[in-house]
Amino acid sequence: MTASHTDLPLATVHGLFHIAIKTDDLAATRKFWTEIIGLRDFDRPDFGYPGAWLGCTQPGGIAIIHVYAGGPALRPTGKAEAGTAAIDHVSLSCSGFRSYVDRFQANGLDWREFIVPGTSLWQLFVYDPSGVQLELTFEAGVEGEEKPDMSPGRAYVAGATFFDKGTYPKLA
Repeated sequence: MTASHTDLPLATVHGLFHIAIKTDDLAATRKFWTEIIGLRDFDRPDFGYPGAWLGCTQPGGIAIIHVYAGGPALRPTGKAEAGTAAIDHVSLSCSGFRSYVDRFQANGLDWREFIVPGTSLWQLFVYDPSGVQLELTFEAGVEGEEKPDMSPGRAYVAGATFFDKGTYPKLA
């Protein structure tokens, strides 16, 4: 007797497992995600090509960003695709708004700031070396008095890219 589909557990999403990013500069990508964003390296299986598993530092944190380089990450030109394409951005819940701004400045990174209308959320937008747009989201109530800079040129504008691989700082 075989089990029917009604005997199986209900199909349920439990959360996001990870985001995979292709890169042609593993060292710079690893530095961005670990030293600037604050993730940590996790053990990664040997898939036969270089890469990294990076994740949250708190106890029980998991690898949420998988980076792969070489082999399947590269086009025939030897370069990885750049940007997030149809996925606009990856968002992380964070604390330390001004500390992140300081990190971006210290590493020559361009960024944008935003206050989510009608909420207590502040955001920072920045790109990783492969052009993946990252949104860091903060609860304003614990971030101090200095609000995000919403002036032209610093305020985030949805759909407007500010990534330029040619002028992106050398992080590695």
